[in-house]
Amino acid sequence: MSGATPSADAAAVLHAILALAGWSVVMLAWMYATRLPAMTRAGLAPQDAARIADLQGRLPRRVEQVADNYNHLMEAPTVFYAVALAVVALGAADGVHAACAWAFVGLRVAHSIVQATRNPVVPRLVLFLASWFAVVVMLVRVALAGGAP
Repeated sequence: MSGATPSADAAAVLHAILALAGWSVVMLAWMYATRLPAMTRAGLAPQDAARIADLQGRLPRRVEQVADNYNHLMEAPTVFYAVALAVVALGAADGVHAACAWAFVGLRVAHSIVQATRNPVVPRLVLFLASWFAVVVMLVRVALAGGAP
């Protein structure tokens, strides 16, 4: 690879992005490792999943929880990806942005584990809101900085 080497803080933000993308792959594997055997046990053919909504209630809740979490990792984190990349591209990455990026990743991993296992709503909501707080801090800070520290 060539090009300018990012600052340590910018690299930390970029590594957080890569970590969350990696976690999404883990959840994808977990989803299919649970969904495909459950579909087989339920006598469902692949075509029965042409619309994911058609699987609702036809698979065990624990299988649906994992799939729900995978879907959630394709939703809210997209805002994180955009904000984190903007922070780096605008040269605004600093220790606070790096800490917020890693906090977001840690909170989303915790959210995944909570949702995919026992799925208690209140702890899951707290993790969800805390992760959004980290993104909002990043967004507000980069907006106030005008794109540079």
